[in-house]
This record gives sequence, C-alpha cells and structure tokens, in this order.
Amino acid sequence: MLFPRQGGKGALRLLLSVLLLAAWKTGSGQVHYSVAEEAKHGTFVGRIAQDLGLELAELVPRLFRVASKGHGDLLEVNLQNGILFVNSRIDREELCGRSAECSIHLEVIVDRPLQVFHVVVEVKDINDNPPVFRAREQRLFIPESRLVDSRFPIEGAADEDIGTNALLTYTLSPSDYFSLDVQASDELSKSLSLELRKSLDREETPELHLLLTATDGGKPELEGTVQLLITVLDVNDNTPLFAQAVYRVHLLESTANGTLVTTLNASDADEGVNGEIVFSFGSDVPLNIQKNFKIDSNSGEIRLIGRLDYEETKSYEIQVKAVDKGNPPMSNHCKVLVKVLDVNDNAPQLAITPLSLPVREDTPLGTVIAFVSVSDRDSGVYGQVTCSLMPRIPFKLVSTFKNYYSLVLDSALDRESVADYALVVTARDAGSPSLSATASVSVEVADVNDNAPAFAQPEYTVFVKENNPPGCHIFTVSARDADAQENALVSYSLVERRVGERALSSYVSVHAESGKVYALQPLDHEELELLQFQVSARDAGVPPLGSNVTLQVFVLDENDNAPALLPRPGAGGGGGGGGAVSELVSRSVGAGHVVAKVRAVDADSGYNAWLSYELQPAAGGARSPFRVALYTGEISTTRTLDEADSPRQRLLVLVKDHGEPALTATATVLLSLVESGQAPKASSRVLAGAAGAQTALVDVNVYLIIAICAVSSLLVLTLLLYTALRCSAPPAEGACAPGKPTLVCSSAVGSWSYSQQRRHRVCSGEGPPKTDLMAFSPSLPQVPGSAEERQQPSESEHLGKTERAGE
Repeated sequence: MLFPRQGGKGALRLLLSVLLLAAWKTGSGQVHYSVAEEAKHGTFVGRIAQDLGLELAELVPRLFRVASKGHGDLLEVNLQNGILFVNSRIDREELCGRSAECSIHLEVIVDRPLQVFHVVVEVKDINDNPPVFRAREQRLFIPESRLVDSRFPIEGAADEDIGTNALLTYTLSPSDYFSLDVQASDELSKSLSLELRKSLDREETPELHLLLTATDGGKPELEGTVQLLITVLDVNDNTPLFAQAVYRVHLLESTANGTLVTTLNASDADEGVNGEIVFSFGSDVPLNIQKNFKIDSNSGEIRLIGRLDYEETKSYEIQVKAVDKGNPPMSNHCKVLVKVLDVNDNAPQLAITPLSLPVREDTPLGTVIAFVSVSDRDSGVYGQVTCSLMPRIPFKLVSTFKNYYSLVLDSALDRESVADYALVVTARDAGSPSLSATASVSVEVADVNDNAPAFAQPEYTVFVKENNPPGCHIFTVSARDADAQENALVSYSLVERRVGERALSSYVSVHAESGKVYALQPLDHEELELLQFQVSARDAGVPPLGSNVTLQVFVLDENDNAPALLPRPGAGGGGGGGGAVSELVSRSVGAGHVVAKVRAVDADSGYNAWLSYELQPAAGGARSPFRVALYTGEISTTRTLDEADSPRQRLLVLVKDHGEPALTATATVLLSLVESGQAPKASSRVLAGAAGAQTALVDVNVYLIIAICAVSSLLVLTLLLYTALRCSAPPAEGACAPGKPTLVCSSAVGSWSYSQQRRHRVCSGEGPPKTDLMAFSPSLPQVPGSAEERQQPSESEHLGKTERAGE
C-alpha cells in the first residue's frame, strides 16, 4: 500500500490504529508474573503459552513473538515448551530506581488470527546494594568554643534498594567527645548529627577521627563506612541558619519545567564575608534529583527542570547545604520534601505469599495454602479491588481482611491423579473502564516418604596401596533418594562387624554427610589383602528408609620389604646365618661347576618379591674366576682354577628385588681353594684359620685331621637320613595349614617365589583364610655366562627338588 509523501506520518498512525483495533477485537489478555532481580540466565518465570491459552504446537505457525519497549533482551520465551525465562541480567535499581514498584511490560502477539496479550513481570527487590556514602571521608570544622550538646549535621548514606533493604541504622565508633544523634520521621529519611558531649580543647586535641557505619535492614545485612575527620578550630564562627528545618511542597506530576518549587531562606549571624551564604545541593543527592531540580546558589530558589512521574517516584527528598564564605567555611543543612500528586493510571497489583508449598496429599481440608494481597496505587474508587480464582476446584479464595485473601484447600487432593495445579488469581478495580491484573501460583502436591536411598550398583571394588597415611580418603559412596527435602537427606554409616579380633571401625570410617570413606590406619598387604564391608545409607524421613552397599577394598602391595638371606640348609658352624657362606672348592673343578648357592626371600609379592643376584667386583679390579646365576643365586666357576688364584676367595653377592625403588641385601661367600684329595686338610686349614691359627700344613696334628674327617662323615650321613625322611613325609592338607619355609624355584627365564609361605587373610568375614601363591615367568634375555643353566635344565630342576627336600 502506498501513501503520499505529504501527511505520511498521519497515514502511518492511521494504519497502526487499524491494526491495533483489529488485534484488540481478535483477542486480548493479560498475565502477571514476578521474578527476583539478579536472577540467573534461564530462571523460570512462567508458562506463558499455557497461561495465555495457546497450544505449544501453534506457537511457531502463528508467529508467536514478544515485544518489550526498552527491555527486549531481558526476558525470552522458549517456543518449544512455551516457558518465559530470564535471558539477561535484571537490575531493579537500573530499571526503576527507587520506585516502590517495578515491572517489565511485554506485548505478546500471535497471528492467524491476530491476538495481542499484555504481560506484566514484576521485578522483586533483593538486598544487593550496600549503603554507600558519597565520599570516603567527611571533614568537619568545629570551633573549640562550641557548647556541650551542640549538634553538627553530617551526611548519611544512600541505599539503592527499597523497603526494608534500604532501612539504614547508624553506629559511631566510641568517642569521649561526640555521640551520634539520629532523627527519624515517617516521611523523611534519618537526619544525622554529631552531639558534643565534652568541651573541646584544641591545644589538647586538635583533630578527631571517627568511623560512621551504616547498616541496612536486608538479610544478609550490608554495611558501608565513612571516616569523619573533625578539625577543632580556635575561632568563634556562626553557622548559617535556615528559617525551616524542613520545606514541604506538593506538585502535580504534570507540572511544567521551570516552575518554582520553593525559595529557601537562611541567615548568618556573622558580618561581612562570613555572613554571605551560598546554597547548593548536598553531596549525597541522588542523580535523579539533580536531573529534575536546580537551585540558585545566591537566592536559594529551587526550580523544576525535568519531568515528574508519580509511578516512578512519589516523592523527592532534597538535602540542601548552606555554606558561608568564611575561612574556614561553616555550613548547615535543611531538607526539602517534594510530594508528587498522582492521576488515575495504575492497574491493581497482586502479591501471592505461599505458606504450605508443596502441599502433602494428606493435607486436611481448610488448610491455608497461601496469602494473597492486592493493592492499587490509585485512590478512591479506583483503588477498590476485588479478586477471583481460576480454576475453583480444589481451592478457593476466602477474604480475611480488606485487600487480603487466603487461598485454602476446599476438597481432597490425590497426587496420583494430579501432581500440581496452576492457579490464576485475577484482581480488578472499580474504575470505569476497570483495570485488572493476574498472578499465577503453582501448587505442587508432595508425596510421603516411600522411597529408600538407592546406590548405583550393589557393590564397589576399591584398590588402595599399602602403607597409606592414616585418615586418607579411599572412596566415596553416593546414594540417591527419589523423595524430596528431608526425605531425600541421606546419611551414611558403617555396618559394624568384627574383622578378625578387631572392630571394622578401627580400619575404616565413613563421613555421615558426604559418604567419603577414610582409612583410619596404614594398611599392610602382607597382613590384609582384602577388606570387605558394607556401608548403610538411610534417609531422614519418618519412618526412615535405608539400603546397604558392599565395598571390597583390595590392598595393593608396595616394595617395603628388603630381601632376607637364608642360612644354608643343614648348615652347622660352617654355614653363615648372618649372610656369610663358607665352602671348600677343589682346584681341579672345571668351568661351570657350581660351588655354592645364595638363598634369599622377599616378604613382598609379585615383582616386588622377584629376586636377582649380582656378583660385586673384587677389590682392586681383579677379575674373579667365579660368577653368580642371575635368578638362582648359584655360584659357579667361569674357568679352570689354577695356582695363580688366591687360596681364599671372598665374594660379595648383591641380592636385589624388582620393586620401585629396588631394595637390596648383600651376602658374603667365603671360598677356600684346596688341592684335589686334600679337602680335609683344606677344611682343617679353614677351621684353623677361622679360629685365628695361621700354621703351616706340615704342622697340622694328624689326630685332629682324623677327628674332623669322622665328624664330617657323621654329618653327611645325618643329612642323607634327614633328606630321606622329608621326602617320604606326606604333604600338609588344608588351605590354612601352617606354611613351610620359603620355596624358591627357578629356570633359565625367570623365577617365582612363594615368599615365606605366609597365609594372606582375605577379610571378608566369610570362610577360612586363603593362601596366596604368585608365579610369574618374565620374558627376559639370556644372561651371558649362564650356559650351565641352558645346558643342564634337568640338573637345575633336580637341585630345586633337593633343596626342597633338604629344607
């Protein structure tokens, strides 16, 4: 459609009027919501589509849209579920200043057919602004001649909140000279002044520093402070005096700019320059007063320079300061109260205060669910409001006082039939045409405690390294309860039982609120491999319900035990139980002959108990004719012995496990080289050398040699008989039978150790203790010089059997 250029604005207005008239005829409505300021993004405001009677499926086809003058990005509607939510930060003070009422007006428009709905979202105030003084410090100049009980006005703080959140109380730091005097009235803010309690003496106290604290009435309380710097003067000046402490003025909100509000009158008893007065607004005057009013500094006239709006601000409290031109200047204050007169342009306002939400399904009839209060900022018949409720079942509105109603339960509730109710309260005034407002409240029907706490799985497996610090956190159990409030408040506890001879609570504990499980003492893998127990979760309902979960705590081994050397089987005085092994070796033996064996065990398990043997280099770097097998500990010759070899060989064998870090032990092997056929003599020489006698072979007593040979023969017969008895003995039966001494089996590729045949207890509270046998055969490269192990597997196997029989 085309319009002529001249008069285009009139045609456009005509078109808008036609469209609005058509929209009003096709459908109109109004919904009222409320939301707290500073609500997070996504905060639920209301089910706008449902409240407007629109189907979710028709929101997009009917081009559902929301328009808001100046506040378009604060609230948004999710077209998928028809929910109005907070889109960006809402600051009530930024929107409405200090106005007692603050609302965001939305226009909801849908097409096919065209409908327009008016939505009002009331922004509730929270205590998010502390009291603020205009300056960090206030300076007062007080002559020392001022009389006791004199008062000195000081500037108070301002709070951008409203109501109780802006109700300020003041406290003054302790002082011998001043006390704080606060004057308050119903219409004015508090006036502050310092009251002189003790005569000043500038020569004694030239300056005073006081701290003034302002605290608001919000929860939590917020406060602000200002430093009062008082300079005591030694001259006698007079402060300006106003003819009135308070000037009261009434203005219609339609008053034109430039109108004279009032003229202030102040006088100063001084003469000359000290009596000349300059008027100005106080330093703490809000910005909206500075925008709407101005004052003539010489005449004291206050004029209107802005537009008054009763709905925005009902009254203005202006603090005016009169300062003389003396040196130092003296000042005084007065207040101008400007009341703005209203016109009839306000719709009723609704406030719903829930009392018993959610409502239990067994709530008796007549129970008060919420209080409804209505108000209208207009006066006369325009402020008379009536309320109605939809739907009327199962609740009703009961009038309790003027503009106050109670929402009570009128019929029985059944949560299984209806879980929640969306109630709409409509308030309508008696004007013509009447104005109305609506507010909705969602009444949720609460269930009884019929759900026990549930764990995600019936049992958990936890791995903890041994030697843990006492009190360390090892696991957290968590149970969820489908109920709400205290019925879903879960507390945790141990299901107490005995672990061996000790109580379970001496090993572990569980935090009642968080479910964190702590180990109360260091755990020892060699003593305890598995600790199995139950944790109980119980809610706070009446009666309480609970369930249990099983925890299996496996104690992982750490390398905390060094290898331990074993004495030679059947060793007498010649075998070293403290790490020394003595052997006689004939010089005629060939390369690869086994001359001795170092035996050791490790109390750990797994790789931490896998031992290897290493021959330490001889002193001076001399090359030894002996070597030690990496995994068996067998000491053998690397070549044929000759006369150049020392008759006494002292070998140091380093025994090392495979833990991180590795632990070691050192074995000493003493080898005496003797000629072939002279072993008894060499043995006699070794024994004589051990006793400290260094004599030549020709001096050895023949009878002593014969006696030693006889004892040696008897020892060999005894060992053979003992070995035969051990091999014929039946093996011990039962998993918990006492363990044998250490059994070490080896091969060319690895070894496994049944470390000390200890019985590892699996503390699950069920069954006898179990034994632990760990075998491993790592794929390691062949160690150079271990040819005898590769060539004689049967001999090594036979040696292992012989050792087991001998032990």
